[in-house]
Amino acid sequence: MSTDTTELRASRRAFLRFLASSPAICAGGSVLAQNVSDPYAPELISSAGDAINVFDFHEVAKQVLLPGHYTYMAMGTDDGGTLQANRAGFEQFRLRMRRLVDVREIDMSMELFGESYSLPILIAPCGSQKAFHTEGEVAVGRAARTRGVGQILSTVTSTPVEGVNEARGQPVWFQLYTNPDWEGTQAIVRRAESSGCPVLALTVDLPASNREALARFRRDANEECLVCHAADSGVIPPKPMFAGTAINRPSTSFMDWDYVDRLRDFTSMQFVLKGIVTAEDAGLAVEHGVDGIIVSNHGGRSEDSGRSTIECLPEVVSAVQGRIPVIVDGGFRRGTDIFKALALGADAIAIGRPYLWGLASFGQEGVETVLDLLARELEIVMKQAGTVRIADIGRGHIA
Repeated sequence: MSTDTTELRASRRAFLRFLASSPAICAGGSVLAQNVSDPYAPELISSAGDAINVFDFHEVAKQVLLPGHYTYMAMGTDDGGTLQANRAGFEQFRLRMRRLVDVREIDMSMELFGESYSLPILIAPCGSQKAFHTEGEVAVGRAARTRGVGQILSTVTSTPVEGVNEARGQPVWFQLYTNPDWEGTQAIVRRAESSGCPVLALTVDLPASNREALARFRRDANEECLVCHAADSGVIPPKPMFAGTAINRPSTSFMDWDYVDRLRDFTSMQFVLKGIVTAEDAGLAVEHGVDGIIVSNHGGRSEDSGRSTIECLPEVVSAVQGRIPVIVDGGFRRGTDIFKALALGADAIAIGRPYLWGLASFGQEGVETVLDLLARELEIVMKQAGTVRIADIGRGHIA
């Protein structure tokens, strides 16, 4: 390298240091400051590979989804307080990083109910996924297959369980919305079981809900809703898992612990309760022979408690005392979020909206990239904390 080139680069560096330290340039009202965009703001990307983090997919989803479908996905209950709390809750926990550990090889695999997964991430159930992409749950199933993660299918899926199992290459877990019609519920459970589903996850957190955002949208745009929900629209097809039953919509306010016993005794699938958020109910779940718990507030769509699921997790873990697996969902957007949940005692986490953002944006590739980004971030924080396996992550990593 010539002396002239070296001197030129040194002069440029000196000039840039001057700019960075100049009060006039750094002042909030300066022309330069006004022209610099927020380096942390999500971007409207044109391909899945351009995403820096999962929030980039949210920007695309907001643009490509019909307003009603976006509202359905994004809403919480009441004024969205618990929805917001699910994100804010992670800020209450700080991480304690360890040093001088050989972290060149990281193993993020885990096992649940005898099945191995490449990541401690499950795909949470969400209904009517063809509202977000034409391939819906099939695209998600293919992504789950290529990335080696578990998938939980909603009762109100827009694709039959058999088709999703085929896309994933092995049976999914089945989430159950029930109804006082016991014969109809039995038929749905039998169908899931006969299709090979290894786990039945009964949702218990939705006896009632006040979804104001959706009510406002439907009041102001009812004709738009009717277009999508018409029987022949092909956008929101009839719920295939209700076929052959008298059930046309879930209704869960009648459930009690006697019903849990009845359903547990009816199926040979592993039986999980989704929606437990207190130590008292976690203890009762163990007493009633439940095989696992998903700590959940329905993504902020059920209760208006103001409590995040990450806040609820420690008391549930304490009550269970390792006797059954504990999974948690609600607000997971970063690898650090996942690490915090594992450190607080969760066996795995489940994501909802992030994979739906990916699905809406770029279909299967979008879902795969969301999983890749979360895996990358989890690997980074595991290296920072000196943990080479999921089992190495513990309460000592939480400040």
